[in-house]
Amino acid sequence: MKDADRKALIILLVAVVVGVLVAVAGSQGGAAVGGFPLFALGVAAAFLIQWLAFIPAFKAQTETYYDLTGALTYISITVLLVLLTPGVDTRALLLAAMVVAWAARLGSFLFRRVRRHGKDDRFDELKPSFFRFLNTWTLQGLWVVLTAAAAWIAITSATRVALDGWALAGFVVWAAGFGVEIAADSQKRRFKADPANEGKFISTGLWSRSRHPNYFGEIVLWIGVLLIAVPVLEGWQWVALLSPVFVAFLLIKGSGIPPLEKKADKKWGGQPDYEAYKKNTPVLVPAVR
Repeated sequence: MKDADRKALIILLVAVVVGVLVAVAGSQGGAAVGGFPLFALGVAAAFLIQWLAFIPAFKAQTETYYDLTGALTYISITVLLVLLTPGVDTRALLLAAMVVAWAARLGSFLFRRVRRHGKDDRFDELKPSFFRFLNTWTLQGLWVVLTAAAAWIAITSATRVALDGWALAGFVVWAAGFGVEIAADSQKRRFKADPANEGKFISTGLWSRSRHPNYFGEIVLWIGVLLIAVPVLEGWQWVALLSPVFVAFLLIKGSGIPPLEKKADKKWGGQPDYEAYKKNTPVLVPAVR
């Protein structure tokens, strides 16, 4: 086994272990079906869906349906948890609607982008390797679990609290983040669709205030989800705090901002207009002008 494959296998095993630990913690005080905790069932399903989707993807050597699979995982498991959890209340339904709306929007956006470009360059070196490609699907399962943890734990929790100030504040925060993300993605899509902008970088609209406004919106909306979940969290269910923390870490230090900044520096680095844009525009939190 090659070193790269061995490393991928280790990461895969770590991802599964983390998923198991989150499943056990988040299931405390939650609903169960046939003696099996519903939250843990959702976690298991998230990984299983990725592994099943990996089989035809590896055989065809394609990543076309990778993002779409992730989005459908969010939607299918969220709906399943709502249907199986007894005594679902308005808070749970609100959280479910927010997760489904976000996943449907982001999934369709990313799927159209891959179809438009034909492929995702990030997968070029990974697809030929069974373990490295499987690792990307496993990590997507963990991404789904950690990101949706706050919503799924609250939906399956045995504790029920009527809609309150936390719910209102959370929804406002979520709506603001969701709106920023949609606006930023739409602005960039229109910018790239204009032939006059070929080879240029976007520095207008929300992109004039932040170099990654879509990621800012993403982090904010998951903070909103957590705020709505807070009143029903007890004991180990507070593992739900990982949700926005994980999203922020992934985007700020992981697969979000760092590779995009590196790619931009390689493409436009040294150009006076780009260097001025980079100097005067915050990386994430939009500047107030």
